[in-house]
Amino acid sequence: MPRNSLRHHLYIIIFGSHTKAGRAFDLALIVAIVSSLIVLLLESIPSIRSVWGAQLKYLEYTFTALFTIEYILRLYCSPKPSAYAKSFYGVVDLLAILPTYLAFFFPSAAFMGVIRALRIMRIFRVLKLVRYLQDSNLLLRSLLMARRKIFIFFSTVAILVTIFGALIYVIEGPKNGFTSIPQSIYWAIVTITTVGYGDLIPQTALGKAIASVTMLLGYSILAVPTGIITAELNQEMNSHKSLVKCPNCSQSGHEADALYCKHCGSELADPDKRVVAEE
Repeated sequence: MPRNSLRHHLYIIIFGSHTKAGRAFDLALIVAIVSSLIVLLLESIPSIRSVWGAQLKYLEYTFTALFTIEYILRLYCSPKPSAYAKSFYGVVDLLAILPTYLAFFFPSAAFMGVIRALRIMRIFRVLKLVRYLQDSNLLLRSLLMARRKIFIFFSTVAILVTIFGALIYVIEGPKNGFTSIPQSIYWAIVTITTVGYGDLIPQTALGKAIASVTMLLGYSILAVPTGIITAELNQEMNSHKSLVKCPNCSQSGHEADALYCKHCGSELADPDKRVVAEE
């Protein structure tokens, strides 16, 4: 892509945020996303929709047109349009505008229920905000790093709820509402997560004992995924700590964008003159 071409300038503005124009574009897009979500929320309130339905519809069409232009421009200036279209954000951008256009192509009454459901997909616009939250990528990387541990944890929980569900089905039986093993597993999931809807309650003494063990076990394992994600997040944050040494106290471990030492408050050296600590 030529550096002086229109595509290059659009790429810097739309995909970059280090220029004044890029920051202004990001800010305007965030305002548009939040405003469109407010319109979506207001449209779901019958009393407001009955009075302002036409105005809200026109606003929705306006936001859809704006996001369509943004999507087309992203495809146009992206170095690899197909890669962007298949990426997470590309799919989200498409889902944010697709339901409104589907309503035009399927206007018959038989499809209106489906179209109304599809219009709820406009909530995907909120995911467009993720790209503008700098710390969101840190959290996503932490979840990605912890995916195996989380998978093992949920596999263990799945085994436990299956065991407890089968036990409570045998003990309580259909006469107490536990009509099947899947129904009993549902009870075990509700109990082990300490939600406790109360729609299924053990009646026998042994069943209540099993329920007590399930509840206590639920409190014991609730902290496991939190600890896993916290550990990975802490490791990810530490890996992104700057190795720049303070010229005054020689301490390192500052944030990558830190301007002052967190230990002594001295001003850190210019990026071109910084001394990097040895690992």
